[in-house]
Amino acid sequence: MTDISMPQSGDTPARKKTALIAVDERTRRRNAAEKRFRLYGASAIGIAMLALVVLLSTIIRDGSGAFRQTYLAIPVTLSADIVDPNGNRDPAEMAKVLTLGYGRILDAAVEDAVERENIRIEGLTEAEIKGLVSRDASAQVRNRVLADPELVGQTVDFDVLANGRVDGYFKGRVTLASAERVSNTSPQQLMLADELRDRGLMVTRFNWNFLTNPDASDQRPEAAGVGVAILGSLYMMLVVLFLAVPIGVAASIYLEEFAPKNRWTDVIEVNISNLAAVPSIVFGILGLAAFINFAGLPQSASIVGGLVLTLMTLPTIIISTRAALKAVPPSIRDAALGVGASRMQSVFHHVLPLALPGILTGTIIGLAQALGETAPLLLIGMVAFVRNYPGAPWPLEGVGSLGGLGDPASALPVQVYNWTQRSDPAFVERASGAIIVLLFFLLCMNVLAIYLRRKFERRW
Repeated sequence: MTDISMPQSGDTPARKKTALIAVDERTRRRNAAEKRFRLYGASAIGIAMLALVVLLSTIIRDGSGAFRQTYLAIPVTLSADIVDPNGNRDPAEMAKVLTLGYGRILDAAVEDAVERENIRIEGLTEAEIKGLVSRDASAQVRNRVLADPELVGQTVDFDVLANGRVDGYFKGRVTLASAERVSNTSPQQLMLADELRDRGLMVTRFNWNFLTNPDASDQRPEAAGVGVAILGSLYMMLVVLFLAVPIGVAASIYLEEFAPKNRWTDVIEVNISNLAAVPSIVFGILGLAAFINFAGLPQSASIVGGLVLTLMTLPTIIISTRAALKAVPPSIRDAALGVGASRMQSVFHHVLPLALPGILTGTIIGLAQALGETAPLLLIGMVAFVRNYPGAPWPLEGVGSLGGLGDPASALPVQVYNWTQRSDPAFVERASGAIIVLLFFLLCMNVLAIYLRRKFERRW
């Protein structure tokens, strides 16, 4: 018997009945928070993509004109009395004739073309007719004659560069209204250009010379190109590739797989991480002091730029390589050691192949970062005006020679900086065009990194 009495059916408290699929207030708040987080993430991605589209569209809009150039197609009579006064057809003697003489020939050819087409524009002066072509056009004619002396005495068709203002007029950068306010062109000259274009003598086409020509003076923006800058950047990347990659990968393998874990290795690791955060201009000061002032290497040379970028890239390569090695499971090492492999065999035969995709990706990203650096190169003198192409990158003059690596050169980011400092708007267009070339190389390097990562990726 028990004193506890059982409750009667009528005394049982009513229990709230809820279905499992019913959404209560707490679940609604949680779902709302999740939706807000997704919205924040999607908004962040959308803003980033919008900024990227605006950036790329602005660069392409401002720089696409650098890949198009206006030329004047006219016949030029190469008078032997001017280009070869001795009549020997000797290129060495003909080279003594300066571009001033070829300029007189070219001026006469432009005037004859205007007269032959019977173009009459009120207020057009003889100086404006002669100024229709670039100041670099006479050098074009001279180089072609020196390459083929048999052209002397003949009438040859030439496509010579139009001056920068006429070229800007056809690209929309210069208008008839703005031509009235400046002294280096006039509305009459631009109207003459329109007449010549209507007659098929003046055309605007793709400008391959922008990718091959060297830099030009302030008075000849239409002749400026990135040829020397591309070659200088290529030479520097070769130096970084052959120095930073083997040194960085070897140091990473030792620190991660073989070095004892003690106070000294901790100090080394901390300093490597600190070097990765040092501003790039500090490496430029180091390169100026160590490689130019102390070692005596030439200023504005690719070898000095490559060494400075090597120092700057090493921490990035070491950190990314160590992260790739650390991502390999320890069971791979234990299995190799368990079947009798040595420590080095387990690293180079098993761990390194599995870490190779990450190593390659980090290396290429480090090279891409070095390709876009400007500040350290400015400090070692690579901002200088360079007209001549550097020689071959290997020594050709005996032991100790630097070959083309020791010749003066420029680099793509430095060329962009140089052009933006000049007053002519045509150089700003050239600078945006050089940015497009630089972005193209960076895109190719990132695509290569993705390809190599997927090609060498292994599953375990």
